[in-house]
Amino acid sequence: MKYNELSKKLKKLGCYDTGEQQNGHPLWYSPVTGKEFQMSNHGSEEVAKGTLNAIKKAAGLK
Repeated sequence: MKYNELSKKLKKLGCYDTGEQQNGHPLWYSPVTGKEFQMSNHGSEEVAKGTLNAIKKAAGLK
């Protein structure tokens, strides 16, 4: 899955970019889990498997 595809799925779930950054990565918020998590702005690059699983878990997308 590519980063831009992942961000579309997260937005449908209700997640959004907080406008803040941590270590150069945008912070997103998930209303499902109530947690903030780091995303990336690599657009059309593939998301690494471990990174994808961590983002899905933090966002409540599974």
